[in-house]
Parts: sequence; structure tokens; C-alpha cells
Amino acid sequence: MSERAPDEHHHRARWLAGAAGLTAVGTVAGASVARSLGRRVLTEDPYAGEDFHLLDADRSSVVTTADGVPLAVREVGPLDAPLTVVFAHGFCLQMGAFHFQRARLAEQWGPQVRMVFYDQRGHGQSGTSDPDTYTVEQLGQDLESVLAVTVPRGPVVLVGHSMGGMTVLSHARQFPKRYPSRVVGAALIASAAEGVSRSPLGEILRNPALEAVRFAARYAPKTVHRTRGAARSVIGPILRAASYGDEKISPSVVEFSEQMMHSTPIATLVEFLHALEVHDESAALPVLARVPTLIACGDRDLLTPMEYSEAMAAQLGKSELMIVGGAGHLVQLEEPEVIDDALVGLVQRATPSKLVTLSRRVRDRVRPHD
Repeated sequence: MSERAPDEHHHRARWLAGAAGLTAVGTVAGASVARSLGRRVLTEDPYAGEDFHLLDADRSSVVTTADGVPLAVREVGPLDAPLTVVFAHGFCLQMGAFHFQRARLAEQWGPQVRMVFYDQRGHGQSGTSDPDTYTVEQLGQDLESVLAVTVPRGPVVLVGHSMGGMTVLSHARQFPKRYPSRVVGAALIASAAEGVSRSPLGEILRNPALEAVRFAARYAPKTVHRTRGAARSVIGPILRAASYGDEKISPSVVEFSEQMMHSTPIATLVEFLHALEVHDESAALPVLARVPTLIACGDRDLLTPMEYSEAMAAQLGKSELMIVGGAGHLVQLEEPEVIDDALVGLVQRATPSKLVTLSRRVRDRVRPHD
């Protein structure tokens, strides 16, 4: 595990918070963050020709939640696969945040596993709703709606990144009887069981500019466009700078993740920020303790620092804790092979008797060439 001196970590966190505050009035921090990213971006882009829209061509459907919100769903793999893996994305992202997992794991698992991806409410191609519903508790209920429609029977493994991990926790707390009768495994990637007020993001959440935008989004929606720039200038730098670690990163991957962030509606951004601050799903941990669980994060994640992951792992006896050295918050985009391999391992642990042939496929894949 890569270590960072506490003083250095605290200094970088304070710089990020200060930079985000400066951007409320201008571009000083934006330029600073751009220079910071520039130092990390690769000159030669290994993903220059990558098609980041693979999911757009997959089987599509719409799941309507109990309160009438249409959720965009994509699937890959046969409907009668022995196992289904459902992915829930994070804050200000879309189902495409699992692009590399969809590309690699669909090929590796073949007909053994069906994968289901969906956009959370207010994100991507899914519908918006009343701001009062932008809560982690509601996201857990939305996940239950997705499961009821897309996976009415058979074992399921849940994978959540960031706010998606909180979605999984929320689901476990509200629907404990599903574990392990239906949900046989779970992955919490760059997530937290409790509010993130103690992270650098918490300092940003206390910025009065965000509360003003939140008020406008709720009570003066016709004027909210006037505050879009202010809100994005406050939160944008912290999201961009915390997305990736200090290692070199593909410019195409950075551009792809920023496109998802920029397309997020302003009401979604400010309301779910508040939800991330106040949520507490720690009661879900005893439920998740019933199934094999993967907990993964980057050691340079400033939004959900690794201390959050370590705390969850300490309460989950069947968990595997993976700290990815040099990676930031979007670890599944930054170090996809590490996360892919960990998910393969999770599925093997969660379904040892159902996927014997899958295990053989994995062994064949990793066998050294003669």
C-alpha cells in the first residue's frame, strides 16, 4: 500500500478546499487545477481511440420507480445467465463510469454472467424528480426497483462506486432479507458508510455559495441558470482534482469523466451533495457481513479517503480490503485491471458452486504463455 505523510495529505486537502473557494468568483483555482492535471496527463494516450460509449449499444430498457421516475437501464449477457451483477454509479457520473468493467468482464465472463447498469435518478439518461427525493435512502429504494424488474429471480452481486456504494448500503439496510437469499455478494468501491463531512469535500459543503444555489434550485428554478457557474466553480475543482491520483492518467479518460460531471443537472449536483453529507448507512454493515464483500479504494482518494474503507472492512468479516496505491476517487477508471480482477475474485467467492466453469476460464486467462 502506498503511504502519504499525514502533513502532506492535510496540506493537499487544505489546498483543494481553498482553491474551490476561490473559484466562486473567478478562474484562479480552475487554472491551477488544470495545471495540476496537466502534470499528470500522459503525452501518449493509451486510450486515444477508445469507444467510451459501448453501453449505448447494449440492450436498453426503462425501469420506473415507485414514485414515477424513469431509470435508464443497459444490459449485457444472456437473460438466463447463472448470475447477474448490477452496477450503481457514483455522484455526478453515469453508468458509463463502469466502461472498463463492461468491456473486460463481458468478454471474460461470457454467458456465465449478465451485467446490468443503470443511471441513478437525476443523472445521465434517467429522469429527474422532486429535490426532496435526492437522498441516499431513496437511491436504495431505486436499486430495489431495478432488481425487481431486471433480476426477478436468481443470485445477484451488487457493485457500487462512491454514491453507488452508499446506494448498496442503503439497500442492505432497507431490505435485509435479500441478503444472502438473493444478494450473494457486494462491492463497495471508493465509498463510505457515513457522511463525508470529515473529508475535504466536507469543507466545500460548508461553503455558503452552495447553500444559496441549493435554495435557488428548490425555490427559484427559473433563475437557477444564473448560479450554475458559481456552483460548478465551487465544486468542479475538487471533483476534478480528486478524481485521479498522482500517477499519469490518459487524457481521454479524464475528458470522458469530466463530460459526465459537466452534464449533471445543477439541482442534482447540489441536492446529492447535501445527501452525501448527512447520510448514515452504518446500520447496513451487519447485513452486508452475511455475504462476501469487496471494499476497494485509492490511497489518494480525497473525497472518500481510505480511512472510510478501512472502517467498513473492520466490521465485515467476509470482506476483502483492497487499497490501490496512487489512485484517486475514480479508481475503476484509473486502475481498471486491478478493479476488474478484484471483481472476478469477488464473484468466485460469492458463487463457488455455481460458476465452476467461470473459475476455469479465469485460470486459462492468467496462465503464462509458453
